[in-house]
Amino acid sequence: MRDPARALGPDGRPAVSRRAPIWDDVPDEKWNDWRWQLSHRVNDLDEIERILDLTDDEREGLSAPDKFRVDITPYFISLIDPHDPNDPIRRQVIPLGREQQAFTAMMEDSLAEDRHSPVPGLVHRYPDRVLMLVTTQCASYCRYCTRSRIVGDPTQNFNRKDHEAQLEYLRRTPQVRDVLISGGDGLTLAPKLFESILRGLREIPHIEIVRIGSRVPVFLPQRIDDELCAMLEKYHPLWINLHFNHPNEITPEVSRAVDKLTRAGLPVGNQSVLLAGVNDCVHIQRSLVHKLVENRIRPYYLYQCDLVEGSGHFRTPVGKGLEIIEGLRGHTSGYAVPTYVIDAPGGGGKIPVMPNYLISYSDHKVILRNYEGYITTYEEPPAYTQHDRVTCTYCQTHRSEPGQSGVLGLLEGERMWIEPKGFEDVHRRGNTEQHRLQDPSKWVPFGVGAIEGTAGAPLRVIESGANGAGSGDGSLADPVRLTPAFGPGEEPRPREGEPTASAHGELL
Repeated sequence: MRDPARALGPDGRPAVSRRAPIWDDVPDEKWNDWRWQLSHRVNDLDEIERILDLTDDEREGLSAPDKFRVDITPYFISLIDPHDPNDPIRRQVIPLGREQQAFTAMMEDSLAEDRHSPVPGLVHRYPDRVLMLVTTQCASYCRYCTRSRIVGDPTQNFNRKDHEAQLEYLRRTPQVRDVLISGGDGLTLAPKLFESILRGLREIPHIEIVRIGSRVPVFLPQRIDDELCAMLEKYHPLWINLHFNHPNEITPEVSRAVDKLTRAGLPVGNQSVLLAGVNDCVHIQRSLVHKLVENRIRPYYLYQCDLVEGSGHFRTPVGKGLEIIEGLRGHTSGYAVPTYVIDAPGGGGKIPVMPNYLISYSDHKVILRNYEGYITTYEEPPAYTQHDRVTCTYCQTHRSEPGQSGVLGLLEGERMWIEPKGFEDVHRRGNTEQHRLQDPSKWVPFGVGAIEGTAGAPLRVIESGANGAGSGDGSLADPVRLTPAFGPGEEPRPREGEPTASAHGELL
């Protein structure tokens, strides 16, 4: 049989992965107890150095006073090759000194989750679904964590009172039909507490599905036991998305854990993060998705690494993600190809990115290419009767998306344009003013570091809120400090007769 959940070891017993030598004398009964695994996590330099041959960069990372939390289950750290500093599992959980280095565009909350949080721990970014953060604790901690601003910090954990506030918001928000439980990791909660959350969600009539986002089956497959699965079965429809990044993470223990979840009726998906030095390779990704599908796990998303603190050395160019999708689409089963997405900085949500298979189109023909470069045409139908939204009961009874219909709203005729916030204020200039594209004040970036000058002359610097007198010759050595005549959020205007220059000195 090929079923990976039934794989046997050389001794004829269920196959197991390796253990680090320091735990060779631990009885199987303890090793396979998830509570023992959690209570024996390793987290300091001396302890980890007993297991791995550490590099200077790793020692620096483990010694950093303000590092993101380190906690690794004995099971997971045992999967690491102790002599390979580039081991892909090692890179995900062992901190490096370079984590402390800032990089361009780095943000604490790159997805602006806090801005979309109506109550603590609840993120309502999309019209019909919410993210419900039920804990800030995980079984182990990923070095590239999107929520490192709160995850692993016990002072920012969520309690029963927070859970009740989250449920109350959902009770009075009928447009929400889908709830994703995450954190932290909800499967690290006490079983009764986690069940109380599921029960509370199932008591809300308009909540159709509940999803669980978890890395527990990766870090701690022992947690997926019969008792947990029997509890989960009571609250269907339930879905679960896991987080595998490399084929080395899919062990016999993982296969058995996932088998329990699928037999309990949970569809299982996977979300990977594209990580430099871990899985930024077409062939690694192909091996990963093949192993996932073999274990009845559907590859769902491949994420571009977020712009969060500590993740700079994990980031790849977006072109690398496109290369990987190019190497999957058509080269393996479509069911095994994830959607490559960038979670938009600033809270824009997930944006799919893919190679361009549409070459051109007209009103009667579409020109396409496949993964081999084969180019073909598809003839459009000469006559097509548009769908009648007026008589369609689904169109008439769909859930409203107030203010969030986006491009679909344009296609369905709800509006003719989408106007960015503040657009009208910025471009309300009066009848006597010139066209906005010819107005030099359009190009002055709100007075901070703005530069004015005339062709061939040295440029003067405007500093917001500063006063002073210069020599009057406009030299850079003697800049004129001006107090701009505009308030916060207003656009500055150059003085009469003075063209505006860009920060590079070109006249606009």
